Amino acid sequence: MTYTVDLDIFELADIFDCGQCFRWNKENDGSYTGVFKGNVLNVSKKGKTVTFEGICDGDIEKICRDYFDLDRDYTEIRNKLAQIDDNLKTSVEYGKGIRILNQDLWETIISFIISANNNIPRIKGIIERLSKAYGKKILWNGKEYYTFPTPEELSKVSVQDFRNLGLGFRDVRLYETTHKIINKEIDLENLKNLNTHEAREELLKLSGVGPKVADCILLFSTLKRFDVFPIDVWVRRVMNELYIKKEDETKVTKKEIQKLADSKFGNMQGLAQQYLFYWKRETA
Repeated sequence: MTYTVDLDIFELADIFDCGQCFRWNKENDGSYTGVFKGNVLNVSKKGKTVTFEGICDGDIEKICRDYFDLDRDYTEIRNKLAQIDDNLKTSVEYGKGIRILNQDLWETIISFIISANNNIPRIKGIIERLSKAYGKKILWNGKEYYTFPTPEELSKVSVQDFRNLGLGFRDVRLYETTHKIINKEIDLENLKNLNTHEAREELLKLSGVGPKVADCILLFSTLKRFDVFPIDVWVRRVMNELYIKKEDETKVTKKEIQKLADSKFGNMQGLAQQYLFYWKRETA
């Protein structure tokens, strides 16, 4: 299956290397191949033309338009953010091809629990091993790919099994969260019906989900809440360097950063965070 579309705002590295996803890998030709839900896609770009090619569990155009957020006007978003201040203006120009993916909620929850106190190569390795051990195999172009395992597929996995995959202290967290969702202690389907505060409170009931992980889940999944501001060490550094300017950045509190994000970026703070974070991390 192939789907081709002309897009101004769509840069492969900006989308796949900005920290929002872990199952996309760069090929030798500069394209990226990834697995999401029951789909394996290779994405390439020449000029303005983006080509999606692979195996899809349904209509490839509909799947791509949904997952890559193609129906949202990112030109309007960038223009609004650029008017806030010069830092935003510079960052949206630097990350001009960013789009926030609509990732599967369950996969996003588990992926960001794994991401806690971790680095991207290791996160990607753990998720790949988890998928290979418990997901379904898809063959495409002579290579094997594996779907991200469902809650049901992980429900019979023991804490020791998780540990054997290199999860470390996260083994218990994955086990407990899987069983909370299997037992309907948290109803994932209902989260989309809640406001952002209510949805965050529900996510915080899951093992391994703290405020930063909850905000990443809200921002990068199909819940798609732009009124959250995930704060980690990098974001604290960026916000202090650009706005707060304390001599010792470790003295900057999350409360200070959140208050600033609320007042300065409002309901677009998740997008502002992503552009600022990507710009400063890549140019550090």
